[in-house]
Amino acid sequence: MTDPKKYSRKVLRYPGKFMWRVLKGFKRNQGLLLSGGVAYNSLLSIIPMLALILIGLSQFIEQEKLLEIIIRELELIVPGHAEKIADEVVAFLQYRQFVGIIGIGVMLFFSSMAFTMLENAMAVIFYHRIKTHRRHFLISAIIPYVYMILMGVGIVIVTIIAGVLDSIEGETLTILGKSFGFAWASGIGLYLVGIVGLILMLTSLYLVMPVGQITIRHAFLGGTTAAILWEITRHVLVWYFAKLSLINVIYGSFATAVVVLLSIEIASIIFLLGAQVIAEFERATEELAREAKSKLDPEF
Repeated sequence: MTDPKKYSRKVLRYPGKFMWRVLKGFKRNQGLLLSGGVAYNSLLSIIPMLALILIGLSQFIEQEKLLEIIIRELELIVPGHAEKIADEVVAFLQYRQFVGIIGIGVMLFFSSMAFTMLENAMAVIFYHRIKTHRRHFLISAIIPYVYMILMGVGIVIVTIIAGVLDSIEGETLTILGKSFGFAWASGIGLYLVGIVGLILMLTSLYLVMPVGQITIRHAFLGGTTAAILWEITRHVLVWYFAKLSLINVIYGSFATAVVVLLSIEIASIIFLLGAQVIAEFERATEELAREAKSKLDPEF
């Protein structure tokens, strides 16, 4: 029996060489092209997906409160333009009484496009798994709608947490004669909840989207790393678009769509690059195990 941890340590013995292998694999798999496809389909999916979630949840929760939470969460994905996307969703909802069964079906189809493209991108990156694992097409068809339901549940949870934080925002705590307010609690609390939710979402995507099985530890590490990288990148993008970018001058009324597409594409690059790290780690570990089994030099 071989010890996978032993080979894992050998893979990571030369991190520079391993990262070069990751970048070569990302280029070989046309990672930038895959990221562009994921971003384009995500742009098509985001408004109908949010509209469907709002239509469903507004039966139980006040629409204004839902929009406030959605804007906060969208800021983590499309910094600086979350309110504009929310405005488009609200404008669409004004005509929801004219949306029939066919319209709902069309919205469901467009809402699932981002997840379908992401699954296809993962299949390219984890091509070594396709040889031994196959996913039933019904499972692939169901995954996008399961995620939409989970997103709705997540929004409900965040709404409840926001209500709790708002209730204590005006309270004060007195210790040794000094009073401490909780005015900061709502903003910081919701920000941390959003980050945790993003990490959990990315981790679940690393677990579910590739065929076969990824360990929870690897998926969580990948999700956490991708979330941290995106959070840093998000702040850089906000600063760039506010201070240096000429995108409004060049694209005019199309600027919002271009910025949203660019933001999602950068996020997709980070996410797929994380998937490439996991895939190359698996392949390198398997190669070392095979070499050891055939009594060849197992050096990476």
